Amino acid sequence: MLTHQPSMPTPDSADRQDAVIVSAHPEQGWSLLSDGTIVFDDTGALLPDGRVVAPHRAVGPLVVA
Repeated sequence: MLTHQPSMPTPDSADRQDAVIVSAHPEQGWSLLSDGTIVFDDTGALLPDGRVVAPHRAVGPLVVA
């Protein structure tokens, strides 16, 4: 994991998505963040301690312009 000034959010914090992407794999649908979290294109995540964060999609009708 990287260190930053000011410090980056921890994997447990609500703003963990603000961590910096250190390795992106868009062809596979995931990225590794500087705090060790793996985030997926479907908005789910795998935390460094193995816990899973379920995808959190917006609820409501899809609006097509």
